[in-house]
Amino acid sequence: MLIAGFPAGAWGTNCYLVAPAAGEECVIIDPGHQAAQGVEEAIAKHRLKPVAVLLTHGHIDHVASVVPVCGAHDVPAWIHPEDREMMSDPEKWLGRSIGQPLMGELTVGEPGDVRELADGASLSLAGLELAVSHAPGHTRGSVTFRTPGQADVPPVLFSGDLLFAGSIGRTDLPGGDHAEILRSLARVCLPLDDSTVVLSGHGPQTTIGRERATNPFLREVAAGGPSGTEGGSAAPRRGM
Repeated sequence: MLIAGFPAGAWGTNCYLVAPAAGEECVIIDPGHQAAQGVEEAIAKHRLKPVAVLLTHGHIDHVASVVPVCGAHDVPAWIHPEDREMMSDPEKWLGRSIGQPLMGELTVGEPGDVRELADGASLSLAGLELAVSHAPGHTRGSVTFRTPGQADVPPVLFSGDLLFAGSIGRTDLPGGDHAEILRSLARVCLPLDDSTVVLSGHGPQTTIGRERATNPFLREVAAGGPSGTEGGSAAPRRGM
């Protein structure tokens, strides 16, 4: 499997292109702020043909380039219905008043073809099988995408802003809920094998095993700790 990833834009959001191999079809995960050029460079370098854009959630740092990328390749965008509104009205979900400037000129709105994700769905795209898990907490419609392990290739979890190396997504923006993200961590991440590679929305890659051993939030839920903010680890403010 080929995974070409790069951080893009003002928020350093990781965008990933995933394909069975170079020269084949691919999916694009989270083309955020100023990601379009990096996407085109990765497509050219690896001779890829995009068939879909997949979105882990609707914050502008993950969706800002959806319209140009989908338009350039005539592909659909997949997003959970709880976050779909964010593509057209990003200020509302960032705690800003409507009309307040947001990082200068950004192309916001929906691409021509939007398809909705469901918890437990299995997407067969570009020769890949991707398991979808609804993981609310960072946003109401946050999801993860997971590829199965194969022979010498471990499973891969595209965690969006659910789980980072050493931390988790912030929950202080509209639609965020700290108790909910802890429940999502317990339901989505804890059952995974330690060998699972975690490719997050921000920062370096990690593994479930490493996070199970060192991440204070994952350790908290693994130990059956508090399900809310009272008495638990303080909510982080990482990412958008």
